[in-house]
Amino acid sequence: MMHLLWWSLLSAAVLAQENDQRDILDYVDPLIGTINGGHVFAGASLPFGMAKAVADVDGDNQGGFTSDDSPIKGFSHMHDSGTGGASSLGNFPIWPQICPNNDITKCKYSSYERQTLREDGSVKAHPGYFAIGLDTQIHAEVSVSNRSALYRFTFPESTAPPSNGTDPTFANSTEAAPHILVDLIDLPNSRDVGAVKVDPKSGRMTGWGVFSPSFGVGNYSSYFCADFSGANIKASGIWKQGFPENGTSLDADSRVDGGAWLQFEKPEENQQIMVRVGLSFISSDQACSNAEREIPDPKLSTLEELVKTAQDAWREKLEVVKVVPGGASDMLLRVFWSGIYRTMISPQDYTGENPLWESDEPYYDSYYCIWDSFRSIHPLLTLLDPYSQTLMIRTLLDVYRHEGKLPDCRMSFCKGYTQGGSNADVVLVDSYLKGIDAGIDWDLAYEAMLSDAEIEPPNWDVEGRGGLASWKELGYIPKNDLDGVGKGTKTRSISRTVEYAYNDFVIATFARDHQHDEAAYQKYLQRSGNWKNLFKPNQTSLLVDGEDTGFVGFLQPKLPDGSWDFQDPIFCSPLLDFTGCYLNPSGGETYEGPVWLYTFFAPGDMATLIQTLGGGETFVKRLEFFHDSGLCYIGDEQAFLKVFLYHYAGRPGLSSKRAHSYIPALFNDTVGGIPGNDDSGAMGSFAALTMMGIFPNAGQDVYFITPPFFESISITNGATGKTATIQNVNYDPEFKNIYIQEAKLNGQAYTKNWLTHDFFLEGGTLELTLGPEESEWGANVEDVPPSLGPFGANGTSEVERRWYSSEKAPEPARMEIGVM
Repeated sequence: MMHLLWWSLLSAAVLAQENDQRDILDYVDPLIGTINGGHVFAGASLPFGMAKAVADVDGDNQGGFTSDDSPIKGFSHMHDSGTGGASSLGNFPIWPQICPNNDITKCKYSSYERQTLREDGSVKAHPGYFAIGLDTQIHAEVSVSNRSALYRFTFPESTAPPSNGTDPTFANSTEAAPHILVDLIDLPNSRDVGAVKVDPKSGRMTGWGVFSPSFGVGNYSSYFCADFSGANIKASGIWKQGFPENGTSLDADSRVDGGAWLQFEKPEENQQIMVRVGLSFISSDQACSNAEREIPDPKLSTLEELVKTAQDAWREKLEVVKVVPGGASDMLLRVFWSGIYRTMISPQDYTGENPLWESDEPYYDSYYCIWDSFRSIHPLLTLLDPYSQTLMIRTLLDVYRHEGKLPDCRMSFCKGYTQGGSNADVVLVDSYLKGIDAGIDWDLAYEAMLSDAEIEPPNWDVEGRGGLASWKELGYIPKNDLDGVGKGTKTRSISRTVEYAYNDFVIATFARDHQHDEAAYQKYLQRSGNWKNLFKPNQTSLLVDGEDTGFVGFLQPKLPDGSWDFQDPIFCSPLLDFTGCYLNPSGGETYEGPVWLYTFFAPGDMATLIQTLGGGETFVKRLEFFHDSGLCYIGDEQAFLKVFLYHYAGRPGLSSKRAHSYIPALFNDTVGGIPGNDDSGAMGSFAALTMMGIFPNAGQDVYFITPPFFESISITNGATGKTATIQNVNYDPEFKNIYIQEAKLNGQAYTKNWLTHDFFLEGGTLELTLGPEESEWGANVEDVPPSLGPFGANGTSEVERRWYSSEKAPEPARMEIGVM
C-alpha cells in the first residue's frame, strides 16, 4: 500500500520520553479483549470521544470489530466498548468496493451480501488510528476528531483478481472505478425509520434514522453527513433491497434495506479516496457543521494530522501516571497502560448534542452500566482525571434534574436497565469524599439520593429502586414481592437487598458529612444493616458432587411472610448453571453471581460481616475457598472487591497473593486478555488499579494497599498538581517478593493497610519494603480499614489477641443496626 501509516506510528513512538523510556502509547494495544466476549472497541477514538470508528464484523460485534476470522461488513463511526447483551450503535456504515466490470448492478449492497474476509496480518490498531486490508485488495484506514471520522480507502491499481484467485471482482475490468455506499442500518439492525439524500454533483450524502438502544427502553435519532474527495464522481444513486436505483433520496421504514451510493473515476492520487463523516444527534445540518468545523480540509495527509492530534490527547491523559518498571515485562506494561486507556474510552462526551433538553451543563452518555462502573471505573477516573469525572457527575445530576431520577444505566439518551441497586448514589458519594467539587450542586445530589431511597418510580426496571415498601417495612426485598407501587422484574431479591443496604450506607455517610443531618444519618445507617436480615446462620453449601464445602451460614431468600425460601449457594457460579441469574422473569435471587459471592458483600460493615461468618480465621478460609474452588468468576465486576477483603481480616499479604493469581493469568496482553466483558473499561480499570497497588472500596475514602507490580508508580493529581509516589524496596520482577514487611509514609513508619485520597491530593511518598513471606504489617486491629462494626480502625483496641485469628472474638457494645 502507498501509505503504511501504522509503520510511521511505530517508528515515531520510540525513545520519546526521557531516560530512554519508550512512548507510553507504545504500550497501548486496543486489540486486547477483542475476542472471547471481551467486546472491546478496537478502533479510533479520542478520550471520551463521540466519534469511534472501526471495521464492523458479522458476528459477535458489540464493539464493532473482533480479532477472529469473522468477515467484515462495513465501517461505522460510533460504538460503545465492552458491553454485554446486544450490539449498540454502529449507525450508517460505509462500504468500499469495485463492481465487477464496473457494473453497478453487480456490486454488493446489503450487509449480508457484501461482507468479505480480511487480509491476514493487515490489522493495525493504535490510539487514534485503525487500519485493515480486505480480501478485495482494498485497504482502509481511519482516524477521528470529536464528532467526525475520516477514512482513507486505497483501491487496487491493477485489475488483477485477489490473491486467493476466487473472487471475480476485477476479473474482466480494464480500469477499476471505486464504489462507496452508505447503509441506513446499525449494528443490531434496530432501525425503525430513516432517510438518505445524495447530491449527484458534490457527492454529499446526508441522512438520519430512528434506532433502539441495546440495553434499555425507548429510541433515539441519529444523523450523519458524508463527504468524499480524491476522485471525480462518475455516477450516483440510491439502493434498496440490495439493488441500485437512480435517484437522489430514499425514505425507508423498518422493512426497507437501503441507502445511497457513489461511483468514482480513477482516483487522482495514490488510488485513494477520502470519506469524511460528520455525526450528530440533533440534525444532519449539525452533522455537516461538526465535520466542516473539525476537519475543514480532508486531504490525503489530513489523516496523519488527526492521528497526531489524537495521540497528543491520549498522552495528555496518560502522562499523569509515571512508571519505573524495574524490570517488569513489556507484557505487564501493556496490560497496565491498555487498561487505563480503555477506561477513558467511555462514557462519551455528547455535550451540545442532547436533543432532549437545553442545558448549560455537560452531557456524557453510554454509562454501561453504573452497576459495573461504580466499583473501579469511576474511582480510577477520580484518581487520574478528576476534571472528566466532575463533568460526568454534573451530567448525572442534570439527568436527575430533567428526568426525575439518577440513571443506573444509560445509553443513546435512553434509560437503561437497572441491574441491582441505585448505584449512582455510590458514584456521587465516592466523588464527594475525594474532593470532586467544581460546579457540582451537592444539595441537589442529596435530593437525588433521597429520591432513590424513598420514592419508588413507576418502572424501576430502568431507574430507582423497586420494593421500597417492603424495604422499609420488612427490612429486606422479599422473593415474590407484592409490590403495588411500581413495576419491574421481581427477581434478584438477595442481591438487591445487599446493594440497597450499601446504597443506604453511602447516603448515611453523605447525610453526616455534607448535610450534617444526624436524623437522616441514623435512619440510613440502620437501613444499611438490612443485609443481615437475609443471613441464614444454619445454611450449608454442597458442591455439585454432593461434597460439603464445610462452611455454614449464607444469605438466603425470604418470602413476604418472613419464611425462608431456598437458592443453592453455588447456583449461578461457574460450578452450577453459570448463566442462570440474569435480567429475565425466571432469573434467580442473585444477579450474575452466586449466593457465595453476595454473602461477602457488606462493604460498609465488614467487621460485622466477618464476625457473622465465624470470625477472622474462618472468614479467611472461606474467602480462600471461594477463590480456589472455581466459585469465583473474576470476569464479573462484583468479584473485584473480593480480591482485597483479606485486608479487613488483617491479612493484606493474601490480597497481594490473590491479585497475582489473576494477573497475568487472566489479565494479559493477548487479544483474549480479559476474562469477561470489559463493560466500558471495568476490566481495564480493575487491572490498572490492582497493578498500582491501590484498589478502592468505592463509596468510601479507602484504598487497600498492596505492592505495585512495578518498582515505583507516581500519580500527579489534576486538581492540585501534587504528585504521590508508591515505591517498592526489594522489588523483583519475578514477583517472589510480594508481601509488605514494613511501610513508611513520607519517611514515617506507617502500619495501616489502607490509604485515604488525601495522599493523592497532597502528594508524598509511600515506601513499601517487600519480602517473600507474609509479615505482621497491617495486621493489627487498628490497622485495618474502617467499619461500622465492633472492630476496624474506629473500633475497640482492647482485644488481647489479633481478632482475625479468633473464632469467637469478644464483641464490645455497639449501635444495634436493625429494621427501620
